[in-house]
Amino acid sequence: MTETPAKGLLQGKDGSCTCWWHGGDPFYKRYHDEEWGRPVFSDHRLFEKICLEGFQAGLSWLTILRKRENFRAAFASFDFDRIARFDEADVERLVQDAGIIRHRGKINSTINNAKRAQELREEFGSLAKYFWSWEPAPEERPLKADYDSLAPLGKTQTSTNLSKDLKKRGWTFVGPTTVYAFMQAMGMVNDHLEGCTFREVVEAERAQAKRP
Repeated sequence: MTETPAKGLLQGKDGSCTCWWHGGDPFYKRYHDEEWGRPVFSDHRLFEKICLEGFQAGLSWLTILRKRENFRAAFASFDFDRIARFDEADVERLVQDAGIIRHRGKINSTINNAKRAQELREEFGSLAKYFWSWEPAPEERPLKADYDSLAPLGKTQTSTNLSKDLKKRGWTFVGPTTVYAFMQAMGMVNDHLEGCTFREVVEAERAQAKRP
């Protein structure tokens, strides 16, 4: 008899289980399987992730994910040194770009945050060193990694504190919920559910990863 998957898990045709939230969409599942929760240390990729989480506010992540290549083309591959030099002409260009989310406030936020990212790098040596310094200790995480424990986590004390620190430094569109989604995406926490095929894969990568 095939065992019924635990709550929050989807079972594939091969019998393996994954987190429920990709809904079986092949494009979304590939992001879940190959990217979500894997530790990231590249400054450009970290900047991309936190900016895209900001663009996601009020929208679905799948909407952003499907437009990600357009965002990369529009925002100089999220090279924050280049974005920091964007001017009003660039803002107008981006507002007219149907391939991205044409939200003037979020576009201006990305340019502002690029300048703030330069300041962080100057102070800490890299964005990676700053962000990974906020990694929660194991005792700060839920005791279980099941659906009931992890699914309700829209924000945590760490994401709230990190959000406050970023805002104090002049960053925008970095509320506690946005920051927690960023922490999940860049591997600062592993929120793949127990029973998900990729939870142990991600945990092994996190264990082996050298923090900056």
